[in-house]
Amino acid sequence: MEHHYSIEKSVQMLISLLKQHNIRKIVASPGNTNLSFVWSVQNDPWFEVYSSVDERSAAYIACGLSQQTGEAVIISCTGATASRNYVPGLTEAFYNKLPILALTSTQGCERIGHLIAQVMDRRTIQNDIAVLSEYIPCPRNEEEEWSNNVKINRALLALHHHGGGPVHLDFQTIYPRDYSVKECPETRAIFRTSLVDPSSNPGNIFPEIKVSGRIAIFLGRHNDFSLEATEAIDRFCARYNAVVFCDHTSGYKGKYRVLLPLITTQTLASFDVNKVDLLIHIGEISGAYMTIVPQNVWRVSPDGEIKDFFRKLTRVFEMEPEVLFNHYAPSCESISPKDSYLKECNEILSLIRSKINPSEIPFSNIWIASQTAHRIPENSVVHLGILNSLRAWNMFEMPESVSSTSNTGGFGIDGILSTLVGASLADRNKLFFAIMGDLAFFYDMNAAGNRHIGNNIRILLINNGKGTEFRNYTHLGALFGEEADNYIAAGGHYGNKSHNLVRHYAEDLGFEYLKADTKEEYLSHLEKFLSPLSDDSRPILFEVFTDSQEESDALKIINETCHSTKGTAKKIIKDALGDKGIKFAKTIFGK
Repeated sequence: MEHHYSIEKSVQMLISLLKQHNIRKIVASPGNTNLSFVWSVQNDPWFEVYSSVDERSAAYIACGLSQQTGEAVIISCTGATASRNYVPGLTEAFYNKLPILALTSTQGCERIGHLIAQVMDRRTIQNDIAVLSEYIPCPRNEEEEWSNNVKINRALLALHHHGGGPVHLDFQTIYPRDYSVKECPETRAIFRTSLVDPSSNPGNIFPEIKVSGRIAIFLGRHNDFSLEATEAIDRFCARYNAVVFCDHTSGYKGKYRVLLPLITTQTLASFDVNKVDLLIHIGEISGAYMTIVPQNVWRVSPDGEIKDFFRKLTRVFEMEPEVLFNHYAPSCESISPKDSYLKECNEILSLIRSKINPSEIPFSNIWIASQTAHRIPENSVVHLGILNSLRAWNMFEMPESVSSTSNTGGFGIDGILSTLVGASLADRNKLFFAIMGDLAFFYDMNAAGNRHIGNNIRILLINNGKGTEFRNYTHLGALFGEEADNYIAAGGHYGNKSHNLVRHYAEDLGFEYLKADTKEEYLSHLEKFLSPLSDDSRPILFEVFTDSQEESDALKIINETCHSTKGTAKKIIKDALGDKGIKFAKTIFGK
């Protein structure tokens, strides 16, 4: 029988990535637990393999080899105490910033502490023997394969990142006897382009954009872009016929902005504008839950971190986004602007919005957003509560001069009001609005009593008496109906929609209090709530009482605004097969 590569997928993945990252030198020590890796590279002429019986010596041999050649070097050992002998050499590598990849092999973390021979606990390592340590289990599903791919890529990039240094990978093995894989399949490699260290790795270049299909920029939560950065983004979009997918936390108000959530939430219509060939990912956590289907993703961030949200990441650019866009679309360049993709997106948005009939939407956060978003005063700042409020307001545009944000970092209901108060202190002459639910308000209501609060604060409190998110028809909690209110949706707390509790609290603190139980009552107070600042202005709290069932009905109506044959068919199939059935069908048909 011929012997080639091991059947272990993690070993195959590592070998593929070592080649793509141009790492070929290996110092191998004898053992059983690392046999799968050693035999696989031994039979591959691409690698340059050396032997050292003593692991302590092997680590120092690798240091000398790396120091002399400037290349990364792998050291591979078995389980038991073998890896302990790497410590002196890795300490030398750490303080001299030598790119040594310590590949220790293990039977698996789950065996630690059960009196199993040759099982060492390497989950915690010394601070000064590696810049990064990762555990690579034998993958049991696609999720773990993806995770291993990211971790190995991250480890190989860390060998040279910010000066570099040694890296540790603890590799699980299942001791296979099958070495029949003749060709090691190529797996996804992730490279980094960095202005900090241009020579840090072989992939450190600005790749040519060869995409002939769709290009889009996806902006997660981001501070407002400067005029210069906005112009750089717009030049890039004009040159490559690209668009910028946003929500109300993205900080971009340029020409190529597309408020995507309203398109991707349509369950009875099928639009393909969210399917892109190249997606440039900027910003932090988005709370919009937009469905975007990219073929290839570039991540741009000054931190240079590997953040593979779409699981299609191939390159990280360690720089400010403006630098990237200026490189691909310099300001001195003269081009004929392209905007057919933007027009396609805007036509779909216009179609959906033309079909929205506010009179058919129940009194809810969504209806309130539809009546209010476009009326927010110019140059105001809006803070949106996570989930229900953010989702509702993401469906409707606010004036271009309005800045908006949300606490999507920790993604909890706490701190929304306090964040608003802090922001409002920065500019007393600007209006600051908070749109939030009742649980979020009561969680943070002490902030309303802060003595620094000015007259520039406006709070819109949507009080439905519970965490209405858990009662929406799209949520798992909807399975339990009204019983979900007991503990899941936490209904009935804080006065159980009392019409006096918040009013007394707000008025005693000096707020002007407004209340609405109906659409008509809401609209009658809206002008006052949105009124400009004046010398006699007071902070305003506008409490609006809604019903969780009507909140859910409103969401369903907005999600089913548009209908198409293809979209309706997909919905019918999904309802019939369920999530598991859909996943099974995809494995059969590959779509």
